Amino acid sequence: MRKVSKTHHGSLNELNITPLLDLAFVLLVIFIITTPQLSNDLEMNLPSPKKEHPPTPPPKVNRLMVEASGRILLNEQTVELPVLKQTLLALKSTDPDPTVVVRGAADVDYQRVISVLDALQQADITKVGLATETTN
Repeated sequence: MRKVSKTHHGSLNELNITPLLDLAFVLLVIFIITTPQLSNDLEMNLPSPKKEHPPTPPPKVNRLMVEASGRILLNEQTVELPVLKQTLLALKSTDPDPTVVVRGAADVDYQRVISVLDALQQADITKVGLATETTN
């Protein structure tokens, strides 16, 4: 018996999909072009900005200096230690929450600075800072 060759059946197994892909890409391009472009504008009703209040001025800083000689200066005015408490109470009557920065000289007797801090505590002044100097 003779065998019949089946060379024709090989072409049925291989489908050419190139025209199908071309059609799909053309349709894709047409859909991309014809779709309306989305707008990036968005209508919003934003709240109006709050009225700006003028910035509050920084608090007045009172400077209390204890010099090496033991002399006490409050805002560049000499004050004796016995009347310092009354002066601080008068300062507190004008400003209910005063800020005081204490600066002691490098070679002052430290007990003098402690006495000044005690007077501040007796006058019920709580916003107290100690000024320091950096050494090189």
